[in-house]
Amino acid sequence: MLNAVGQAQHILLLGGTSEIGLAIVGEIVARGGNPTVTLAARQNSPRIDAAVQTVTAAGAADVRVIDFDAVDFASHPSVISEAFSHGDVDVAVVAFGTLGDQEELWQDQEKAVAAAQTNYTAPVSVGVLLGQAMKRQGHGTIIALSSVAGMKVRRSNFVYGSAKAGMDGFYVQLGEALRKDGVNVVVVRPGQVRTKMTEGLDEAPLTVNKEQVAESAVGTALSGGRTVFVHKLFGPISFVLQHIPAPIMRRLNF
Repeated sequence: MLNAVGQAQHILLLGGTSEIGLAIVGEIVARGGNPTVTLAARQNSPRIDAAVQTVTAAGAADVRVIDFDAVDFASHPSVISEAFSHGDVDVAVVAFGTLGDQEELWQDQEKAVAAAQTNYTAPVSVGVLLGQAMKRQGHGTIIALSSVAGMKVRRSNFVYGSAKAGMDGFYVQLGEALRKDGVNVVVVRPGQVRTKMTEGLDEAPLTVNKEQVAESAVGTALSGGRTVFVHKLFGPISFVLQHIPAPIMRRLNF
């Protein structure tokens, strides 16, 4: 588990090349303790070597890589088992997903299903397994990367937003289910984040850097919090949007 100053002995990142996920891991590693980091990612990913270098430079004592395919659901039990086979996992970060062309997705059945599997079904699959593994060890923190897009599903990105809405709800209630078992679940809700995934997109209001997401995620975990918006203004904005009638939302056109 995270100690009082945010140190961990073993960190698992599912989505081992995710820029935001690596920033969260780096934020924890930088707090000391010489932790082991397990990166779960496609082993043939061209970005895996850079990911290993990133967490090593941040201060990880040992970095392990295990093969992980988010949509190969049958392999998930063995992936999680392997990650926990080297000892307790103090922090697991769930940080994989896909954005895609939102106008294309709602009109292409095959691509819409693939996106939903990556953004919803896969996080549920690993979430169930992580929850049970941490329940058995009696402690742990799960940091799940959601999105403010799931707070109010909008016409502009409803395939992505609806999947994130489901993923968000699952992890919030997973945290409730595990409350008495020594396991804390933190759901992180950023808006647009400056990463390679958003390169080429028009920058939205309240866009943040990945380091800001990492600081908020770890800070919330240390304080015992369960959800956090990044930027903090997304909290009240989301509340207001949830109460705007559909005819007005259509006029807003976003």
